[in-house]
Amino acid sequence: MNWGKSIVLCFIIFAGFIGTMVYKMATTNVDLVNKDYYKNEINYQEQINKSKNSSNLNIHNTMTYSSENQTLRIGFPTNVNDGSVTFFRPSDKRLDFTVPVKKQTIFNYSTEKLEKGKWKVQATWTDGIREYYLEDEFIVR
Repeated sequence: MNWGKSIVLCFIIFAGFIGTMVYKMATTNVDLVNKDYYKNEINYQEQINKSKNSSNLNIHNTMTYSSENQTLRIGFPTNVNDGSVTFFRPSDKRLDFTVPVKKQTIFNYSTEKLEKGKWKVQATWTDGIREYYLEDEFIVR
């Protein structure tokens, strides 16, 4: 084989590689971007205030996941008048759901029916005076 054929063969292999990568990028479903991105960005200062209120409580490890019992436990450091716990699946937005929380200080949730993989948990609640926000991640195996 001479140099001319080798160069043409390299270009064909490279073009095939680029074509394959473009096809994979175009057909991959990406669910990491929120649908109401701009609306949420405008309200982000409220989110910062909620996180700041939570950090002022000096709490650590309020969310614990037990893989043996397949349960998620959230111990709220204040009384909960109203709130919600959102389960967010980064790889598939169709699996996201929210559970309301009212008048309780400990939230237990069975994770038996959750798909295996990484989950993000976002808890938002109010004690009647301030609003709070906590976030954590766990992996269902």
